[in-house]
Amino acid sequence: MFELDGVNVLKHSSIKIQKEKVIYIDPFQIDIPAHDADLILCTHSHYDHFSPDDIKAVAKEDTVLITTEDCKNEINKTGIYEENVHYCKPYETFNFEGIIIETIPAYNKNKPYHPKSKEWVGYIIDIDEHRYYIAGDTDKTKEACAVKCDVAFLPVGGTYTMNYVEAAALASKIEPKYVIPTHYGSIIGEPEDGILFKELIDTSNTKCEIYY
Repeated sequence: MFELDGVNVLKHSSIKIQKEKVIYIDPFQIDIPAHDADLILCTHSHYDHFSPDDIKAVAKEDTVLITTEDCKNEINKTGIYEENVHYCKPYETFNFEGIIIETIPAYNKNKPYHPKSKEWVGYIIDIDEHRYYIAGDTDKTKEACAVKCDVAFLPVGGTYTMNYVEAAALASKIEPKYVIPTHYGSIIGEPEDGILFKELIDTSNTKCEIYY
């Protein structure tokens, strides 16, 4: 399970990947300030994904932040130096000290909450030849279905994103080695959605790990 070493889903969609560098994605409801982030990635400006207080809780002096352009007006609240902030749109690639980060469109197809026109993102993080896909707040889109990855973090709570049935269908389509459900059980979705999602995963191709 090398791909999952150092991986943790903290709460909701808040993910920490600790390899040679410490990476947070959408830090949220951080209980104890860690100030250990080398890199922070935020998928879009909604409060449960771009939280200045929680970014500040994990950031240190040289932390780099990659986020979408609609977060620009709140950057001064994060404590991160402006020169360390990079704004992104879909289909961009960043190289952070040898770690390759790709941005993937994240949007709703039949819901109004995450329109494609906002140019919000998910991320693929390539570390040591392993690819980690953080889908962000998205439906099962053609772009998501084209992702190639080893580990996929997929929202399963429904309403604002895929529900667990749709997320399981996406996992079946892209067949990562591991899939991890997120975005359920607190703000949206039921606590059992992760278990229901896991029951739909074809374990002959993909293993499902539940972190909360």
